[in-house]
Amino acid sequence: MPSTLISIRRPRLPAERSAIIEAVHAAMVAAIKIPERDRTLRLQTFEAADFNLGADASENYTLVEISLFSGRSNEAKRALYKEIVARLGELGIAPTDVKVILHEVPRENWGLRGGQSGADIALGFKVDV
Repeated sequence: MPSTLISIRRPRLPAERSAIIEAVHAAMVAAIKIPERDRTLRLQTFEAADFNLGADASENYTLVEISLFSGRSNEAKRALYKEIVARLGELGIAPTDVKVILHEVPRENWGLRGGQSGADIALGFKVDV
């Protein structure tokens, strides 16, 4: 049940925004094995002046921050980084313009499904991939 925030540096057409969201979601399904139906993804757009980056960053710079339950292996995380970069690359976003940050949160620190602790619910998928 990751919660994902994608930040981009320039306005894009609705179809492009949807494609970015779908690319990141598909990467999570492939690499960390979340269910296809498990979706909490947000995309925010900044003007270049409001997204202060070094001179090497292009207008396509994309920051992907994913909050997720602790427990994924380093191999799964590496696979996730590669999947995100590859899928965004298909949309014309260079690998050097992608940064991925994972925020691992213990299950007991998530309140879900009517206020239940994430540690107390059956997820229906494995976290330790």
